[in-house]
Amino acid sequence: MQSDPELDRLRGSIDNLDAAIVCLLAERFKITQRVGVLKKERGLKAADPDREVQQIARLRQLAASSGMDPEFAEKLLGFIVAEVVRQHEAIAAA
Repeated sequence: MQSDPELDRLRGSIDNLDAAIVCLLAERFKITQRVGVLKKERGLKAADPDREVQQIARLRQLAASSGMDPEFAEKLLGFIVAEVVRQHEAIAAA
């Protein structure tokens, strides 16, 4: 099968963006780990429902203004927040 330069270029861009997304998520989790340590030190709960509501609204608005489906953005944030809460619970139990 012959290579399609345009398709290859687009796929290369996708690969670069995927790498950036993983690096950004890794950085985000480093910061949220520090938040988890602070929460433990201050006796705060692992989850912060009020903050989550604010973040969902903010992310939905960002998604809409970027031409992205806000529902998808909310689902993505929900997945990320669930992992953060899991990590915070592990930190609190340690």
